[in-house]
Amino acid sequence: MRKFLAAAAMVVSTFSAPAGWAESLTDAFIAAYRNSNLLENQEATLRAADEEVAQAMATLRPVIEYTVTSGYRRAQTRASGRFDDGLSTSFELSASLVLLDFGRRAIGIEIAKETVLATREALRQIEQEVLFAAVQSYVDVQVKGQIVSLRQSNVRLVTQELRAARDRFEVGEITRTDVAIAEARLAAAQAGLSSAEGDLMIAREAYKAATSAYPGNLKGLPKSPRLPKSMEEARAVALKSHPSIAEAQRGVTVAELNVELAKARFMPTLSANASLDTTDRGVESQNFGLRLNQQLYTGGAKSSDLRQVIARRDGARATLSQAGVVISEAVGRNWSILAVANAQVQASNQQIRAAQIAFDGVREEASLGARTTVEVLDAEQELLDAKVSLIEAEGTRYLGVYRVLQSMGLLSVEHLGLGIPTYDPAAYYNAVKNAPVHTARGKKLDRILEKLGK
Repeated sequence: MRKFLAAAAMVVSTFSAPAGWAESLTDAFIAAYRNSNLLENQEATLRAADEEVAQAMATLRPVIEYTVTSGYRRAQTRASGRFDDGLSTSFELSASLVLLDFGRRAIGIEIAKETVLATREALRQIEQEVLFAAVQSYVDVQVKGQIVSLRQSNVRLVTQELRAARDRFEVGEITRTDVAIAEARLAAAQAGLSSAEGDLMIAREAYKAATSAYPGNLKGLPKSPRLPKSMEEARAVALKSHPSIAEAQRGVTVAELNVELAKARFMPTLSANASLDTTDRGVESQNFGLRLNQQLYTGGAKSSDLRQVIARRDGARATLSQAGVVISEAVGRNWSILAVANAQVQASNQQIRAAQIAFDGVREEASLGARTTVEVLDAEQELLDAKVSLIEAEGTRYLGVYRVLQSMGLLSVEHLGLGIPTYDPAAYYNAVKNAPVHTARGKKLDRILEKLGK
């Protein structure tokens, strides 16, 4: 479906867009959603779960089958001693229908339906992961690109300082040691630039993996989504709406239904049977009847099965409780990370202001001979480090908002307002839930599959 709906290849960049078209974060979200193999896989898994409902519904219907046998027969009559031989063929048409099974089929249908609902929640979870990978890669490209620009500026500045140092050495103002220190700083700056460029290349690969295309011309980051006013409000939303908790709740329901199913298996089954037999010799027979069947002794297998599903039910309940603990912890952790990032941004801004004043002063004093080249380079390095810290802190803060949204279970196409068609899990389910064969509903199913690009 995503390959079918995918838009044209993206062209994105690292910084603010020049004149012309530029890719936005919304475009990255859309591309990630439409081109995700993970979502493709989970949607196929969901359709397979839908078919479990159809198969469970089919157990309510009669089973009709036929048997054709043909073979050579040779028999001897004792009285006369004569042989009777030849080919014989028979045809049997039979039908059977379970009339009473003490709820086993009904429970099976409910188990299949709950499994479908659990699988839908798993799809929501995958959607969150896909969208978060998109915003993470988008922010990472922005951050790494800005750091590359800072490193490039740093190389140019250190190069200027090295030239100035060499000029001062020529006139005897400084020693050869000062020049060597400036040369070492330039080599370090170039190494830092190479490392930053490598980080940007890695970020570009992650972007391509998330959206199916390399970044080229990216717009700046838009305003981040709004969050609840407090961590407790965010945690309350998460415990109500997170897909992993909803999936665990469905898992508990399935486990409880399996216990009921295991109990029902101790009861008998009543079936109606009818058959029509005919042979090539003109012999015909019709049979109609009821069949009551129950296993009286299975060597303890059914009792073991009941104990097993009870244990699994208890495990499912524990899984649900733990899911709440994990989600609650994730909200608190991500909320704290966001708070720390906010503090780091403020501190980095203050550090930059102080480092800029210090650098300007040291450089001015150096021009008057009151400061050495090493002191100028040290001041410039402190300013560079402060700027890098600010860029990284701003990226962490921006991404932190989406981390909180994800931990709340709200990082979805709908909540982000992307305005694109999304996979409709009800469409395929409604087409197959009554187990169509070659009917008008079967043709409807074909049309749905065609729309999905299958």
